[in-house]
Parts: sequence; C-alpha cells; structure tokens
Amino acid sequence: MSFMSLTSIRQLFKAMADTRGFDRVLNKVNFLAADPGKVVCEMRVEEEHTNRGGTMHGGLTATLVDVISTLAIMNSERGAPGVSVDLNVTYMSAAKLGDDVLITAHVLKEGRTLAFANVDLTNKATGKMIAAGRHTKHLGGS
Repeated sequence: MSFMSLTSIRQLFKAMADTRGFDRVLNKVNFLAADPGKVVCEMRVEEEHTNRGGTMHGGLTATLVDVISTLAIMNSERGAPGVSVDLNVTYMSAAKLGDDVLITAHVLKEGRTLAFANVDLTNKATGKMIAAGRHTKHLGGS
C-alpha cells in the first residue's frame, strides 16, 4: 500500500474545494502534514465561516470533521473514502473571527468493512479545545 504525500492530499483537496458546490466552504483550509492514517491542517476563521454570533458555524465544524477525517482514512491501509455511517461532534468552546484553528484527524482503527477516525479542532494560539469529532465510515468489502 502506498500512502499519499502531502502534495497529493493538497491537490485532491484543492480539486474538491474549487467547486461551485458545498465543498467550496473548505477553500481556506491549509494542509500542514500527512502521515499514514493522519492529516493535520489549519484554517483561519473568516467572516464567511461565522454564524450570527461571530463565531465559527457549527455546521462548518461538522463538515471539517467529516472531510478531514475522510482524507485521513483515504491515507490509510485501505485507501478508500468510504461512506459515512456515524458522525459525532462535541462542541467545547467557540472559535472567533480571526482565530486560527488547528485540525488534526487520525484513524483509530480500520477493519474489514469499517474505519473509525478521531478529529480534534483546537485554537492554534491557546491550545484550547474547540471541538472533538468521531467519524465511522463503511469501506465496503465482505
């Protein structure tokens, strides 16, 4: 099995985010590192990412958990994106306009048919946890 390089992940993600569809909300994500089963990226919270209260929209947080964990799963043994079975986000603190958010996704376990990933979103300056996500994906197979 060959894993994706950071450059390959950036190219794949750019192709996803450079659309007129929903994934365009991710066009400000910057990838920092990629290891087998792990992806690290960051994003500055800009006005387009905020809710009425001026903090990062919860729907964007859930989307980041979904998409970044999928990239970590794609960069693991099976290399398949899979289909979401379960997605959970625990919101712990707000990310404000101008905050830099560090997003770290890693694969917890990959079985015959399911993959489990964890995603932590933290404030890059303070280290304070913003949200924690869990994502289960069906990979296919027998």
